[in-house]
Amino acid sequence: MGKVDVNKKIKENTLLKTAFDFFTTKGFSKTSITDIVNQAGVAKGTFYLYFKDKYDIRNRLISHKSSQLFRNAVDALGNNSDDLSFEDKIIKIVDNIINQLNANQSLLTFISKNLSWGIFKTALTSPTSDEDVNFSDVYYRMLSEAPYQFKDPEIMLFMIIELVSATCYSAILYEDPCPISELKPHLYDSIKLIIDRHKDV
Repeated sequence: MGKVDVNKKIKENTLLKTAFDFFTTKGFSKTSITDIVNQAGVAKGTFYLYFKDKYDIRNRLISHKSSQLFRNAVDALGNNSDDLSFEDKIIKIVDNIINQLNANQSLLTFISKNLSWGIFKTALTSPTSDEDVNFSDVYYRMLSEAPYQFKDPEIMLFMIIELVSATCYSAILYEDPCPISELKPHLYDSIKLIIDRHKDV
């Protein structure tokens, strides 16, 4: 990568980091592009070299931050997971992500408030940086290693993600209907039921 490309990447990363700081402290609706560029120390025109508008930078952040969560979870799973069942691998990844979000509740709030399946699917399949993981590849490799086939694996993943995001938000932030530690066993039982329902046997 040449010096010009390095400088471009630095500016883009600075804009992303600045926007994320504003979105998680001031809020998306109360943050303007002027706020972002002034804090980042770049011209407004520079912003539009990298992003179409405020929604574009928000979506890129959601994609990137979601991908980072998955990367950390997959890295934690490591190469010592060969003895685990498909269900246990999924639950270990989910558990790691929940723990990350519990430790960083501003990230949970940002992602949950702005997340849609379309954006999340983009995060799964189109990493926005070299540091991100293509979770779709990981997921389908895990499926291929399972001792059985699955019906509608994308719908299965959608159901798991929707269940986790809907239940964990309230449990982590408000301990409603109970603290996340108490919710986890019920959540993981439900994930196993979803997976079992999609087995093609």
